Amino acid sequence: MYSRKTTINNQTGLHARPASDFVKCASQFKSKITIKNVDDDETVSAKSIILILSLSLSKGMKVEITAEGEDEVKAVDTLVALIDSKFGE
Repeated sequence: MYSRKTTINNQTGLHARPASDFVKCASQFKSKITIKNVDDDETVSAKSIILILSLSLSKGMKVEITAEGEDEVKAVDTLVALIDSKFGE
């Protein structure tokens, strides 16, 4: 298991288009991947747009991405880099 924390920094947070981009990226990996709102400890699958949207992650919120499987390190590092890039905003 591998995990890292980061902060949502794009203006719209992890809603609509950014959430779709996040799920599309997460779905490329074989590992089981979750994303957790660090503040309220709610954890959901990173491969489900509905569950991610239910977290209501907005700018400034801290998240933890965890993966378990054969490509766990690459999965987490790639998703953290996507969030840190502000989804191209």
